Amino acid sequence: LIYDVAHNIAKIEEHDLKGKKIKLCVHRKGATRAFPPFHPDIPEKYRKIGQPVLIPGDMGRCSYCLVGTEKAMEETFGSTCHGAGRVMSRTKAKKEARGRDIQQELREKGIIVKAESRGTLVEEMSEAYKDVSEVVEVMHQTDISRKVVRMRPLGVIKG
Repeated sequence: LIYDVAHNIAKIEEHDLKGKKIKLCVHRKGATRAFPPFHPDIPEKYRKIGQPVLIPGDMGRCSYCLVGTEKAMEETFGSTCHGAGRVMSRTKAKKEARGRDIQQELREKGIIVKAESRGTLVEEMSEAYKDVSEVVEVMHQTDISRKVVRMRPLGVIKG
């Protein structure tokens, strides 16, 4: 699967609103499209299964590929999460990481990391983010988007 979709974007789209089709500007900030199977705005290659939704995890945890659903169209203007979200500011992450070798910790998990600087690396450590698996499970259980595959990181490039 080679696919790219923005997670901070505004698009003019047609949606059902109170039983009427209407053109709206849908602004997704911290969200991404999750259109259902057979939606005309999905590339032909993916139209039968629904829009691929790529949900990145943090550097030390898995990522997911989901697909959009009809319920997303009804409840969220065809939107779902684009990741787990932070639980810790970048500044706090730097303080929390003092004395730790984050690169070595990831290496011990079998994950190779290339980062511009130590500061960049610690800002993105796993503890700075919610658990993506829990966030994805909520999307799946509410049928906003459906899980297709869970992917384990092998390498991370952070610039």
